[in-house]
Parts: sequence; C-alpha cells; structure tokens
Amino acid sequence: MTHAGADPVVDAVVDVRAADWRGAVHAACAPLVSSGALEPRYPERCIAIAEEHGPYMVLAPGIALAHARPEDGVLRLCLSAAVLSAPVEFGHDQNDPVDVVLAFGSPDDAAHLALLQNLAEHLLAGLADQLRLAPDQATAVRALSAVR
Repeated sequence: MTHAGADPVVDAVVDVRAADWRGAVHAACAPLVSSGALEPRYPERCIAIAEEHGPYMVLAPGIALAHARPEDGVLRLCLSAAVLSAPVEFGHDQNDPVDVVLAFGSPDDAAHLALLQNLAEHLLAGLADQLRLAPDQATAVRALSAVR
C-alpha cells in the first residue's frame, strides 16, 4: 500500500477515439489498469457511479475526472489522461462535450485530497490545454507529471 507522500503513477493517451463517454472513461483508466495501479473493475465502478449520480465527473467545459472509491480497486495513487480525437457527450447541461478525460485513483483520503488539490491548481493554470496540444504521449505525460 502506498502512503500519502508517494509519487503517483502517471500516464496518458492522446488522439483517442471513443464511441461514447463510457468508452472515454475506459480509455482514461486503461493505462492505469495496465500498469497495475488500478484493478480491472475500477473503470466499471466509475461508470456505475456516474450512471447512478449523473455527470458529476464533468468538472469544467470539456474536462471530466473519472474516479471511484479506494475500495473499488485502487492499488496505488495514480492519475492519467485521455485526450479524445473527437469530443463526447457526458450529459452535462453546461460543460459538454468533453475532450479531456482524467482518471484518478487514491488508496487513502490524505493522498486523495492532496492530489485533487494539485490537479485543480494545474487545471486552473491551463493543464487541459497543455494536454489538448500535446503532439504525443510523452509530451502529455510530462504535462500531467507536474501534478504531484
């Protein structure tokens, strides 16, 4: 188990084709599942929670943050982004369509709050646009790696 000070697993995918918001959530979670930071069931929990509570994960115009509870399959603190080649509708009345889907997992509350606070600060400073402009995965990972 990780601790609050541990560096998160960070990854990204760019130019992702997603048929719908569910596919976009899976795309954002996939690198974290592949790396072993999230269990394979985690993306489905993110989707189930959104189906139950609505498009709460759409944080701002064009930006969604897929996440679920630690007990839903988080193995390590992690953050990833999927930059979509074409935006998808999440059903949010003000912030659709979405073209940047972030996925986030935390094994404990302290790490959860610290990473979310850092992520919010970076989003306010233009992180989503940096990700949208990233020409490749390495550039997107570098941009996302600034969030700690």
